[in-house]
Amino acid sequence: MYHAKVVVTLRRSILDPQGKAVEHGIHTLGHEAVENVRIGKMVEMHIDVASRDEAERIAKDAAGKLLANPVMEDFHVTVEKVG
Repeated sequence: MYHAKVVVTLRRSILDPQGKAVEHGIHTLGHEAVENVRIGKMVEMHIDVASRDEAERIAKDAAGKLLANPVMEDFHVTVEKVG
């Protein structure tokens, strides 16, 4: 069994108004050193297959076809063995 994490973010070329709003909020807390805040989503899943390579292939397939919009978003997949 494998645990996969898929992190989906807007591409750098896409304006992120939610990220800008959060950045502004952080600045109002007095943390002016924070910049370039981007908001994304993280999806976790367990994949019950025999190999890490197969789990990674499944997670990337799901991310590329369902979890991320390939026109606007990028994704990153990490896979770890459970147990």
